[in-house]
Amino acid sequence: QVQLVESGGGLVQAGGSLRLSCAGSGSLFSIASMGWYRQAPGKQRELTARITNGGSTDYADSVKGRFTISRDNVKNTVYLQMDSLKPGDTGVYYCNAEQLRFGTRYLYWGQGTQVTVSS
Repeated sequence: QVQLVESGGGLVQAGGSLRLSCAGSGSLFSIASMGWYRQAPGKQRELTARITNGGSTDYADSVKGRFTISRDNVKNTVYLQMDSLKPGDTGVYYCNAEQLRFGTRYLYWGQGTQVTVSS
């Protein structure tokens, strides 16, 4: 099992910045990727950014150039630096970990952290 705990959400004005953190614990072997997903009110959860074990990154088009995902493998923590925030970035941000064990894919989720961007 993998446990994920997010922190760093809050209320910020448009144009501001926030940094989200996600600390992983438990059976962290064979983690293929970690990422952040956003769920806006009344909408489905969607990928914001993802980083693989090899360091490759992937971003939603709406956040390219504004958000940066990174990871600290020693601390088992993944970060999401969010700059130039817009009201459309508002939502609950969930940390995700993808683990591959013996040919089976497992997905783990944190409890989510609220990000609210005011105009």
